[in-house]
Amino acid sequence: MTPRHTLRLAIILLAVLHALILFAGFVAPYDFSSQNRDLTFAPPAQLHFVDAHGKIHARPFVYGLKTGALDPAGYEIDPSQIHPLEFFVVGAPYKIAGVIPAARHLFGVGAPSQIFLMGTDAYGRDQFSRFLYGGQISLLAGVLAAAVSLTIAVAVGALAGYYRGWIDEVLMRTGELFVALPWLYLLFAVRAVLPLHIAGWQVFLLLVSVMGLIGWARPARLIRGVVLSAKERNFVLAARGFGASDFYLLGRHILPQASGVILTQLTLLIPQYVLAEVTLSFLGLGVSEPTPSWGSLLSSLQQYYVLSSYWWMFLPAVLLVPVFLIYYAAANALQERFPSVQL
Repeated sequence: MTPRHTLRLAIILLAVLHALILFAGFVAPYDFSSQNRDLTFAPPAQLHFVDAHGKIHARPFVYGLKTGALDPAGYEIDPSQIHPLEFFVVGAPYKIAGVIPAARHLFGVGAPSQIFLMGTDAYGRDQFSRFLYGGQISLLAGVLAAAVSLTIAVAVGALAGYYRGWIDEVLMRTGELFVALPWLYLLFAVRAVLPLHIAGWQVFLLLVSVMGLIGWARPARLIRGVVLSAKERNFVLAARGFGASDFYLLGRHILPQASGVILTQLTLLIPQYVLAEVTLSFLGLGVSEPTPSWGSLLSSLQQYYVLSSYWWMFLPAVLLVPVFLIYYAAANALQERFPSVQL
């Protein structure tokens, strides 16, 4: 597969992923905070087309659950309870993209039965719904932090590469300091000095700000290198000779040459920052319950009985692997599309 085709496929997959996360309320069958204490640690539902009697059904269905001793969670499949999958059902209210109120969901089963594609947690909450809603926190944190880092990196790299001299020395030495900082431990330290019980939006903004402010140094050095090369090109020298201002030269002729570096760094920084948010939330230093994030979904794995008995609690971690791989495939395709870009 050529780099162009790889990049196109990666962009399509990323668009689908972000659409699913953005419209989590529509795709998820339940609200992320909805609890069912009678179905704690229920195993993932299996979709069927053929029932126990060999009858073929036009629509997929799931069996009901009953308490038993055959399953580690204490549940058995009840073949006498068949619940067909329904589409565009009315369920828990939500807001599309956090703005438009709605109550229609992509799929579900008739009440009082429920469908759990990824099982449930210790409170009987649907893991699939929480994974989709959790992506709104984790991915948004990664995107916003990457935007902050690249905004600083573009400004610093442009100034250092264009003006050189003492400005270059000061900015690059400062960048080396930020490269040397153990940013993950710095995140731990910043979060540790704050009160444990603060508003979720404050924790979110804190994570985004700290990650964005300490991650700009490496992309700034790459952008500086592009600016150093681009400002000596003939069309830039000609524009300067006609009296073009520094601001015009940077915005019109020089920084567009760094678009490959910026896009590549964006696709690299987002998964790095998502992983940082997942790590902090896993350790209990991120957004607090009941608001989900991908890290908080994995926090129950710190308990041995969960590790040993409920394999489906690993599913959020398994699903994160293709998410990161898609981002890195896009970065690699961009690097091949723009050979001057160094990962």
